[in-house]
Amino acid sequence: MSRRSRAREVVLQVLFEIDLNPDCHTVQADNFMRSRLTQDAEVLEFARGLLAGVRKNRSELDELLKKTADNWSLERMAVVDRNILRIGAYEMLHSDTPERVAINEAVELAKRYGAKQSSHFVNGILDRFVKERRVANKPGKPAE
Repeated sequence: MSRRSRAREVVLQVLFEIDLNPDCHTVQADNFMRSRLTQDAEVLEFARGLLAGVRKNRSELDELLKKTADNWSLERMAVVDRNILRIGAYEMLHSDTPERVAINEAVELAKRYGAKQSSHFVNGILDRFVKERRVANKPGKPAE
């Protein structure tokens, strides 16, 4: 597992905890990440940035994912899948991670932590997310 993949895994665990326990404090989350990523300050900073970004942009990410996931409300999605989608969407929108890398990393997290069909679900949603973004950003498209 790559260093950044490990950071994403730890961030997923923190987001899962926050989803189930909204009163989880930032200090607790940071302590957890530091305990899991003790050997690499650079990876810890990547994880901190990823967590902060997902949390800060959560309502934007959720709105975009709702639009992309036909017939699926975020509340109906498994907690793991929902947070994997948030991480993937955040990386595609707000980081320098290439879209294909963000999708592949999300699919790997889904294989490891999700249900049997989670990887297919995550791949389908994020792939559609990318296609819809490309259409929306296509030159010559009328402004909304």
